[in-house]
Amino acid sequence: MTNLKAGNSKRWFGSMALATAALGGFLLFGGATNAKANDDDGYRLERKVQYTEWRANEAAEHFGYYSHEARHWRHENHEARERLEHWRHEYRERHRRYRDYDRDDYYRRW
Repeated sequence: MTNLKAGNSKRWFGSMALATAALGGFLLFGGATNAKANDDDGYRLERKVQYTEWRANEAAEHFGYYSHEARHWRHENHEARERLEHWRHEYRERHRRYRDYDRDDYYRRW
C-alpha cells in the first residue's frame, strides 16, 4: 500500500514540475517585445526598396509592364531609392563632420 502512494506522489510531482516549467516559459517569452532593427543602419529603407522592387516585378508579371499597377510600383521604387540615397548622403556628411571635429579637437590640444 505504501508503494502505491509513493508512485502517485512521484507522478504528481513530475506533472507539477512540467506545468511549472511550461508556465514559466510562457511568462518569460510571452512578454518579450518585438525585436526591431535600429534605423541608424538604413535597414528599414533598404527593405522598402526590396519590397517595392518585388511589387513592381509582380505587377509587371500579372498585369503587364505598361499597366497602371506596374507603373505605380516602379514609381514607388524610384521614391524609395531616392530616400535611401538621401539617407546615405546624410549619413556620410554626418560622419565626415564628426570626423573633422575630432581631428580639430585633437590638433588643438597640442
